[in-house]
Amino acid sequence: MSVLMVFRVALKALGRNKMRTALTMLGMIIGVAAVITMVALGTGAQTSIEAQIQSTGTNMIIVSAGNFSQGGVRQGQGNASTLTPDDAAAISRVDGVQYTAPGINTRGQLIYGNQNWNTQVQGTDVDFPLIRSWPTATGIFFTPQDVSTAAKVAVLGNTVRDQLFGPGADPTGQVIRIANTSAQGQTSYPFTVVGVLASKGQSGVGQDQDDVVFVPYTTVMKKMRGVTFIQQVTVSAATAGDTSATADRIAALMRVRHKIQPGDPDDFMVRTMEEMAAVRVQATQTMTALLASIAGVSLLVGGIGIMNIMLVSVTERTREIGLRMAIGARGRDVLLQFLVEAVVLSLFGGAVGIALGFGLSQGVTLWMNWPTAVSPGAVAVSFGFAGAIGVFFGFYPARKAAALDPIDALRFE
Repeated sequence: MSVLMVFRVALKALGRNKMRTALTMLGMIIGVAAVITMVALGTGAQTSIEAQIQSTGTNMIIVSAGNFSQGGVRQGQGNASTLTPDDAAAISRVDGVQYTAPGINTRGQLIYGNQNWNTQVQGTDVDFPLIRSWPTATGIFFTPQDVSTAAKVAVLGNTVRDQLFGPGADPTGQVIRIANTSAQGQTSYPFTVVGVLASKGQSGVGQDQDDVVFVPYTTVMKKMRGVTFIQQVTVSAATAGDTSATADRIAALMRVRHKIQPGDPDDFMVRTMEEMAAVRVQATQTMTALLASIAGVSLLVGGIGIMNIMLVSVTERTREIGLRMAIGARGRDVLLQFLVEAVVLSLFGGAVGIALGFGLSQGVTLWMNWPTAVSPGAVAVSFGFAGAIGVFFGFYPARKAAALDPIDALRFE
């Protein structure tokens, strides 16, 4: 019997009981649709988290000053005065480094009119928004000339803007005062607002990233703190895959520049974001696998339904099987016939389930604003798994049909 004839007979046999065939396929449809939808939810969540990680800089390297000890009291990392702007300039020339931004922080009381707000004043350089993928919502970031002249210009975070000027206001060009306590005592400086950064939201540890004001690091060094050192250098590697190697090269350079002898501890720290990125990606991959496994159970249930119906079909068509074998059909022909029927049920159900899964994924995105992403791999695996289930659960009924004795089959009532 030709393959085409086998398929024609299979479709004709399935068409005799349309309602039963549809209900049998329903289990496979629901199973495949569930797998597609769950994997789409997991993949969408993973893509969203990876985008958030990318926005913080997966290829970001933080070089910070070491700890400072005085009278047995250790002040902690970032308090030593060993890290200088010249170190930042040298780091910018390291192979694999794309951007660098020296940094030094302080706190200040921001004042505008009758409004005031205490927040972090972060001194940085012009490359910082490129490293953090952090564009301005209004105005501009300060310029290299502002850095070289230690200009009193400021770029506000969203939270600071809302507190001083009101939500949605454009404070570009306005003058605020930053009151700062330093070794010289309490002083207040006028700063011209040149821009407002786009909203960044909370960090992974719950810190409000928008509650900050950025000024040139030279301004903090020379006018607000009166020091000649910086606290950290924020670095962006040219590629995420080269981050660790670039960090190692930076560490080697810093040991040479600071004349640290072999075996002596570093007076600086070099940290990357790769560990955090790896943990988050692994967590989302685990979640996706868990969701797919739960949905896969419904595929097995659908396969059991197919086996059940095929066994019923073998019982109902016992005389038909006996007649075919009596006129020359071989056991493998009967086996192939029932196996094809099971596979057709699975594949038809799988195809409808894939379409339904696409629809459900889009519906979740539209109705609940949850990110989803249907991957071609998930579609291929679901369709292939549907076919495999058809073969697996259809083999036993087909084998039972092929093993019938023709005489006993013809006598069956």
